[in-house]
Amino acid sequence: MKTQSALVANNDQFLRDLQLFCIVARRSSFIAAATETGISPAHVSKRIAMLETSLGVKLFMRTTRRVSITSDGEAAFQWAQKILDDVQGMADAFTGRDDPRGLLRIGTSLRLGREHVSPALMLLRHRHPGLEVWLELLDRRVDLVGENFDIDIRVGEVLEPHLIAHRIVESYRVLAAAPAYLERRGAPKTLAELAQHDCLLFRGRDQRFGVWRLAGPNGEESVKVTGPIASNHSDIVRQWAEQGFGIVMSSVWDIASSLQNGTLVPVLPAYRQRADVWAVTSARTSHSAKIRVCIEFLEQQLTSGPYALVTSGVAGL
Repeated sequence: MKTQSALVANNDQFLRDLQLFCIVARRSSFIAAATETGISPAHVSKRIAMLETSLGVKLFMRTTRRVSITSDGEAAFQWAQKILDDVQGMADAFTGRDDPRGLLRIGTSLRLGREHVSPALMLLRHRHPGLEVWLELLDRRVDLVGENFDIDIRVGEVLEPHLIAHRIVESYRVLAAAPAYLERRGAPKTLAELAQHDCLLFRGRDQRFGVWRLAGPNGEESVKVTGPIASNHSDIVRQWAEQGFGIVMSSVWDIASSLQNGTLVPVLPAYRQRADVWAVTSARTSHSAKIRVCIEFLEQQLTSGPYALVTSGVAGL
């Protein structure tokens, strides 16, 4: 009871000690922690000793050369991170609604990020100069919690139950090919006939390799497809399709300009695959004001702004 009363009586100092403890744990050094925080190594050692006394456990093993965390310290580190994250999350939820500030770490796929998300984020930065933006373009889905990202902008279903999905744009994938390919090989009349065609395979961030599932007049159907070339980059696959190497399945916004100028034409236009664009966050950060402002801005820009995704009014669809 005495320990609990002491902690309650001095919550601010307790939180500061937890922050200091986490820095020491990450750095494995009192001196490095002192340099990072701008206080003396002696004061760092004193605060950690007082935290150990309050908690009743030994957090670190100290030698003349280094500091190593104990098993109790590792458990305390997990608790401390959660407590500090929750405190920061509460502060984020109620501050900065009109003037959001701080760092935003955002991940997304290559073409979507380069052509649409990146310029939209620059508009966001002009509107809210207190925000710092780190955008990482990847050919895979990020681990939001493990890699410390705030938002993942992704295409397709969000299956992880521990994540919060915010729909940004309603969209879908379609089939297309160059006129030259269809003149040479003929146009498939059914989805099953795709198995006899050269299909350009894009290993997307949420697609199973070599199996295309699309909804059509008879509901959802699947077909196993093959092709002579494949890539994890949508630009390359689209270029191959435009050069007449085969049939591609891509998000309509990704090939809209090619369909408009006739470089590609629709194949089996009655079939499509749902592929909405989502902003995905962890449950812990979903109420953050700066994250909420970013998601709302991206939704506005990617549906109707100058860098919006074209998802309707495309020739032949």
